[in-house]
Amino acid sequence: MRRLVRRAMVAAAAALAVLTGVTTPAQAAAPASPAVTFTNPIALQRADPHIFKHTDGYYYFTATVPAYDKIVMRRATTLQGLATAPETTIWTKHASGDMGAHIWAPEIHFIDGKWYVYFAAGASDDIWKIRPYVLESSSANPLTGTWTEKGRISLPLDTFSLDATTFTHNGTRYLSWAQNDPAVGSGTNLYLARMSNPWTISGSPVMISKPEYSWETVGHRVNEGPAVLQKNGKVFMAYSASATDANYCLGLLTADATADLMNPASWAKTSTPVFRSNDRTGQYGPGHNTFTVSEDGKSDILVYHDRDYKDISGDPLNDPNRRTRYQKLYWNADGTPNFGIPVADGATPVRLSSYNYPDKFIRHWEYRAKLEGNVTNLADSQFRIVTGLTGSGTVSLESANFPGYYLRHKNNEVWVEKDDGTALFDADASFHQRAGLADSAAGVSYESYNFPGRYIRHYNNLLYTQPVSTTLDQQDATFYME
Repeated sequence: MRRLVRRAMVAAAAALAVLTGVTTPAQAAAPASPAVTFTNPIALQRADPHIFKHTDGYYYFTATVPAYDKIVMRRATTLQGLATAPETTIWTKHASGDMGAHIWAPEIHFIDGKWYVYFAAGASDDIWKIRPYVLESSSANPLTGTWTEKGRISLPLDTFSLDATTFTHNGTRYLSWAQNDPAVGSGTNLYLARMSNPWTISGSPVMISKPEYSWETVGHRVNEGPAVLQKNGKVFMAYSASATDANYCLGLLTADATADLMNPASWAKTSTPVFRSNDRTGQYGPGHNTFTVSEDGKSDILVYHDRDYKDISGDPLNDPNRRTRYQKLYWNADGTPNFGIPVADGATPVRLSSYNYPDKFIRHWEYRAKLEGNVTNLADSQFRIVTGLTGSGTVSLESANFPGYYLRHKNNEVWVEKDDGTALFDADASFHQRAGLADSAAGVSYESYNFPGRYIRHYNNLLYTQPVSTTLDQQDATFYME
């Protein structure tokens, strides 16, 4: 909708210019969801991350620690700030009995004026007797407050169960979790139940997903780690599948917002993963995610863990090097989320939308740079803005899914090509990032380093470097970071 509004504004301004003879550039609206960039990874040796943005201006972050022996928490006023925020241990495992081993996947929630942490734990004398538990605190700051054990969440089946999360929909609070049911088979399935209070379910749970595709059953039969996002008239539930090595990945369940969530038939599952390992970017086993929002509330943020290597010696659960990472979650034209790929470490990429065709983005296709809408292969339209290959105050635009490949001009055409290390390539792939020629407040334009006065602009949906002089030229050479 916002892109239709922006396009209408441009068209209306252009029509007015024709009628009045005024030739100043039409002013498109800045994107409703501007670019958000992070430097990954955010936290080393922190798996199963969960972040809650509170009304006090802080983000609260908790995650599984490698020793599986405690619950830690940190807070910061920015998402990137969580990377360096001090960490506090808020609870430690019991020396014996229940809650004495395998302290896994804590989540922090604020419900009816109190803080709650949901987590899974085994027993000291049976470490695989894993069940869900809840802590409660009425303190304003959960890092310094006192925590009360509300105990185990009672479930009809007394079996391996973990990864409890909670959300509200149409005034009803729900609990979703992963659990083994011997009658269904090995591994874990996803369940849903209504709640009567933050630590008690009511009524009978329903199973809404079980491992059935090949990508859900590699190493282990796994559906776990549910995470809910409600938007565009839908309830989306991401979940993790397969063993916790490089095969770990995300699937997605979707229900209409008007549907009965307790009816398993209301949930549709993607037939392929929506987020998985990527050899090019060097990211493996992305999963156990959560969702949060940017500081300005305009962008949805995907939070997840992965590793930066593929081969693991021994049981993946004994490998401590899962890292917490962020990247922006984008949305397809049909209102569904587009997770893209786990991007390379370092600065996260952005998309560049056209000033005068706001529903179209710069993307590469068979290495030619062009302008196109509804790019469902998201990474084709993502570029990391890095220090220019020539230096000298310039920038270069590196492909998200082909690291080491950059936007460069040759014969005034713009291509995505691999850096060959030559001075010519470095110069062709370096640009001065300028204030947008048609919108200096919110837009950007890219002037060629070695051909001053020539800018990246679109013409018939292909990108070129050309001189700009007319109002239309300026509009064609102006982009927004999203």
